[in-house]
Amino acid sequence: MLISVVIPTYNRLPILRKCLIALENQIWNNEIYNYEIVIVDDGSTDGTIDWLRNNIETYPHLRLFEQNHGGPALGRNLGVKNSKGDLIVFIDSDLVVDKFFLRNHVDSLLKAWKKNGNRKCFTYGSVINTSNFNNPNSEPFKLQDLSWAYFATGNVAIDKRVLEISGLFDTSFQLYGWEDLELGERLRNMGVKLIKCPKAIGYHWHPALSLDQIPDLIRIEKERAKMGLVFYRKHPTLRVKFIIQYTFIHRFLWEFLTLGGLINTKTMRPLLAVLIKNGQSRLAMELLRLPLNLIGVRQIFREASLIGLR
Repeated sequence: MLISVVIPTYNRLPILRKCLIALENQIWNNEIYNYEIVIVDDGSTDGTIDWLRNNIETYPHLRLFEQNHGGPALGRNLGVKNSKGDLIVFIDSDLVVDKFFLRNHVDSLLKAWKKNGNRKCFTYGSVINTSNFNNPNSEPFKLQDLSWAYFATGNVAIDKRVLEISGLFDTSFQLYGWEDLELGERLRNMGVKLIKCPKAIGYHWHPALSLDQIPDLIRIEKERAKMGLVFYRKHPTLRVKFIIQYTFIHRFLWEFLTLGGLINTKTMRPLLAVLIKNGQSRLAMELLRLPLNLIGVRQIFREASLIGLR
């Protein structure tokens, strides 16, 4: 079996280096003939392309493709269309995997294919969030790392033919969020089953919270709201409404927990600053999620009213 690991990337060169090293050090079994690492650069401006070109011989499995900045959906589609493998593995470029990562995905898929009598399934590995850049693999699994997402492309593996039949990613998702879960809805409707694969571990690195990240986090929430409505218009179900938090339950919840917006990103700054200064950036981020969720929910209702959506 030939595996294609498809990775879109945009301005993540420092952690991408660690991602590639981890992928080149895979230990596999006889079921894996070989694998390729398909990197699609999404118009990076941080020197990613030059570095990859200059170091491509260091990574014998690497194949590099480029596109103008168009988002991860477009990048993943380009990667799949240029892949040579029978099996597609999606990860993000800020994920550092363990040495048995590919092997564990393949083992779980082979068992599921044999049991089900077809290939209509995908494996979903573990994603452990960490802010430890120097040694991301040292992070233990935490309660916050649990995920109930369906086809979150941070760590999934799927038969290429099944993926192609689904229609790949919808490139109308040009801002942040939901393009992978929207594809997941189509896969679900095809009867494609989710197979949990906790042994296929990836360590998702992101820097510890700092106050100067707040404007970007607000931008992301607003973009997620806009893309959430794209998601809902394609799949106008109650379940999708709950996924994107487009319900009055969510509106009430976040309004209540933030005292109608009195607890916001500005009023929280002094507390966040103290927590960050005392090494509690993880707790600070969890508290910051309260006003961020309110921003996202308010934005999605605002966008919906503008387009007359109910």
